[in-house]
Amino acid sequence: MRVSIYIPTHNRLDLLKKAIDSALQQTHADVEVIVVNDGSRDGTDQYLIDRAQTDSRLLYINKTTAEGAPKARNAAIKMATGAFVTGLDDDDAFEPTRIEAFIKYWELLTGLGIQPACLYSQDVIIANGLKVRTSGKRGSVSFSDLIEFNYIGNQIFAPKEHFMGAGLFDESLPAWQDLEFFMRVLAKYGQAYLLDLPTQLYDDSPRGDRISVKSEKKIRDAFRIVSTKHASQSPRGQQLLMLRVFSPFYGVRPTFRDIWEFMRLGFWPQGMLRLLREACRKA
Repeated sequence: MRVSIYIPTHNRLDLLKKAIDSALQQTHADVEVIVVNDGSRDGTDQYLIDRAQTDSRLLYINKTTAEGAPKARNAAIKMATGAFVTGLDDDDAFEPTRIEAFIKYWELLTGLGIQPACLYSQDVIIANGLKVRTSGKRGSVSFSDLIEFNYIGNQIFAPKEHFMGAGLFDESLPAWQDLEFFMRVLAKYGQAYLLDLPTQLYDDSPRGDRISVKSEKKIRDAFRIVSTKHASQSPRGQQLLMLRVFSPFYGVRPTFRDIWEFMRLGFWPQGMLRLLREACRKA
């Protein structure tokens, strides 16, 4: 059973090499690794040309202009020939048994009459080359859970038809692309289930290219779009999404107008206290 692994990349050649190695060295050998080089200027294009000559399972798209990770992911998914698809960020890596474990768990669940929307796993969190901790994700996630928090993380494993049927990643979103796509997958196909094994090395090292340090406007714009698409009929859902904008992860501080908008959506003392706590948080 073939599994397609997509990797978008932009100017991270040294990290990309490790990501590709981890994808090609899976104990489940029937994989194809599709790398989309999103306009890199660090030699990634030639590296992919040379590397693909040594392993026919490595496919690539060398783009001359950067158009963003969502568009790169979508191009790879459309190109995929595997029955299942999963993703890998260019700064992360897979444990060798990840794909094999996902396949076996999917077969176990479906054999029990459970039809997952997708699977996800625990992560080993890495910072500055050192293991910090292992994630403690919940055992299953529903659409409503994702309104509160992205309990899945950054990657799912699912049939290609689930990726296509949910409509792929929204290329117009300025942020929250993973979250919003997962919402559509779960809304259409049901529950996501946890493979309770740490099968991915997730790099959480501080870096200037992370979304958390990008513009406040992008985060606020993403909130408005996602809230309109997925919580327009749920004032509490809008409040939950709004609280995520002002989490310490993004560093965005609520204004008086934000507080007023939050209160206008409904009386929720706990949520209001959380919002005020972030407003008073020291920079």
